[in-house]
Amino acid sequence: MDKSELLTLLTEIAEGKTSPEIALDKIETKSFGNIDFAKPDYHRQLRQGVGEVIYGAGKTAEQILKIANDLLSHGQKRILVTRMSEEKYASLKTEIDMQYYPTSGIGIVGKIPKPNTDGTILIVAAGTSDLPVVEEAELTAKFLGNQVQRIVDVGVAGIHRLLAHIDDIKNARVIIAVAGMEGALASVVGGLASSPVIAVPTSVGYGAYFGGISALLSMLNSCASGVSVVNIDNGFGAAYTASLINHM
Repeated sequence: MDKSELLTLLTEIAEGKTSPEIALDKIETKSFGNIDFAKPDYHRQLRQGVGEVIYGAGKTAEQILKIANDLLSHGQKRILVTRMSEEKYASLKTEIDMQYYPTSGIGIVGKIPKPNTDGTILIVAAGTSDLPVVEEAELTAKFLGNQVQRIVDVGVAGIHRLLAHIDDIKNARVIIAVAGMEGALASVVGGLASSPVIAVPTSVGYGAYFGGISALLSMLNSCASGVSVVNIDNGFGAAYTASLINHM
């Protein structure tokens, strides 16, 4: 049950169309389930506005399927699955209606909604190698009801490519800057934008990039104001935060 459904139910009580007893029975449905290996959160959407998301890495295809079906049976209309391998999707595709995006490992049960806010989330990526994280951020943001624009391969090695999109940077309500290597893109974008910038370090680079720690530390030490940082490769977390900002 989401907030709009709860409000409808309360209105029906006030208008005498539904008895308090029937309404109580609907609301008192257990707030979470128990399927041995997981406790799906049925009231996540009521509390936070977004239903539970399934983190696919570390879970078997069977576990993902059981959690998804449990959430669907308790009224969740759309489900986002992150970090799911192609092998797991191959096992699931005949069992559940899911759209799968192999670049990011994102699976979506139900339709991506139309944007429900006027602002735009701009995703700016340093290189083509960052596309898996970019796609995770883009699909998550769209799943959460945002208008999304992305600009790829505009890293600091050719800064003129980024400057060609200065109008897009200025018009965005919130920006997600995705970069590996030394992670300099976030500071540059932060110095050009008047909107919040969420930096995503990626595990892309040579030798001493330390699996993305080099970019992470650079972004944390950004001298540009208004730049915040999420964990390495966390396109989902960046998009979720950007969506909260865009819906304020």
